[in-house]
Amino acid sequence: MSTSNQYTQTDKLITRITAWVAGIILIGLVIWGGISLYNLYLYEETNDAQVQEYINPVISRVAGYIREIRYEENQDVKKGDTLIIIDNSEYTIQQQEAEAALANARAQVPVLSSNVETSTKTSQISQSQIAAAKAKLVNKQQEYDRYKKLYDVESATRQQLDNVQAALDVAKSDYQSAQVSYQASLSKITDARAQNAVLQAEIKRREAVVGRNKLNVDYTIITAPYNGKMGRRTIQQGQAIQAGQTLAFIVDKDAGKWVIANFKETQVRHMKVGDDAEIEADAYPDQQFKGHIVSLSPATGSSFSLLPPDNSTGNFVKIVQRIPVRIRLTDDVNTIAPLRAGMNTSVIIRKK
Repeated sequence: MSTSNQYTQTDKLITRITAWVAGIILIGLVIWGGISLYNLYLYEETNDAQVQEYINPVISRVAGYIREIRYEENQDVKKGDTLIIIDNSEYTIQQQEAEAALANARAQVPVLSSNVETSTKTSQISQSQIAAAKAKLVNKQQEYDRYKKLYDVESATRQQLDNVQAALDVAKSDYQSAQVSYQASLSKITDARAQNAVLQAEIKRREAVVGRNKLNVDYTIITAPYNGKMGRRTIQQGQAIQAGQTLAFIVDKDAGKWVIANFKETQVRHMKVGDDAEIEADAYPDQQFKGHIVSLSPATGSSFSLLPPDNSTGNFVKIVQRIPVRIRLTDDVNTIAPLRAGMNTSVIIRKK
């Protein structure tokens, strides 16, 4: 009888404890459910979000062999720091050759100017010769006219008239020759001036070639375009590279960091640019970061994919789409420094 009473008391105790535990659990579930419903009513939340930064490739503009590498993996660099040096021997020779060609073209300018001056003096001489030939022609013409009159009255012989006629023809020929020589000298001046225009154009072309070769020499030294942090190093000294080849990646520190949160299409109706956001990174669960909405994507993420879905094919299953929302981190640089591009985060935005 005492044993039965003992079991009865034990069962009552177990039942009472079970009831209390069930009640506590029920109260906890009610509180958790209430908080969840409250948060669901006041906030929009997603864990489909990642930290983003500008990660840009460092690209070579010229081909050649790597002579020196001046950075290490994950190294902080400042704008203008030398990262890679490419062997510039060939480009230096090309630059020297272009500079020599430019010097040669410029040296022809005084030569051409001298030719113009010489042709100008020659034309002046030819012009003087025209005046002398014209005076001689006038004299021979007058002499011929006198002998013609004498011949007509039979006071001069035919031979004398023929001699005077021959002298007149020679004077005419000399006069025409002087005129032709003068025109030729003027043409030489015109040609020389035309050659000067061609030479000036050639000088400009040579200057452009020198400038291009100078750029090629400058391109053999690759520097950091901004303050940042280098990524993985995949090149070695002595390696042959091509123009346009990606040599490294650099993370831009000056551009800041942001979060791309992919909210469901049913969530974005409450969001607008400027709304505040709270961000929690999976890597730092005890730390909360602040931000605000910068922009909402003009289309769903699937619409920007390489092969967007085509629902008109008939194989249609309605799936809730997601809208990328860009959130700028507003905390100071030191606070967001631990965050890295690609880290998973959770984003909470209060409904308004």
